[in-house]
Amino acid sequence: MAANENQQQMDREFALQRIYTKDISFETPNSPEIFQVDWQPQTNLNVNTHVNRLADDVFEVVLTVTVTTKVADKTVYLAEVQQAGIFGMRGFPEQEMGPMLGAFCPNLLFPYAREVISDLVTKGSFPQMLLQPVNFDALYAQHQQQLAEQQEGEQKPH
Repeated sequence: MAANENQQQMDREFALQRIYTKDISFETPNSPEIFQVDWQPQTNLNVNTHVNRLADDVFEVVLTVTVTTKVADKTVYLAEVQQAGIFGMRGFPEQEMGPMLGAFCPNLLFPYAREVISDLVTKGSFPQMLLQPVNFDALYAQHQQQLAEQQEGEQKPH
């Protein structure tokens, strides 16, 4: 049995085929007035992923990172990037595909998205925005738990 498991793991292939920026947006709706206010920013980070199957063993994973920074009630800037990658995956059991596409691939894409966000903010004449690492494994597990609870709630008789 162990030899069979080892052979299955050896038959797995993971290939990063391409990383690219799919969409970029940067807005400073209150400039130039915003440059005159005291710099006490409040920043909100929103992260989302989307998977498209391109072929049997080829997937596009799109990581959307949105950073909204406000001072008081005014938006300083809104920076958003859709960082995408094309990944080839062969030989993975179905139960491993979700974590691969929902956590492992976004982990590979995040440093690229973080760099784009940092560059946009700096070019907007604002202090450097250095996004902290994101635990995509925990986010994926939390999402799976929410889906399970949602399905459980739908199955209960009302």
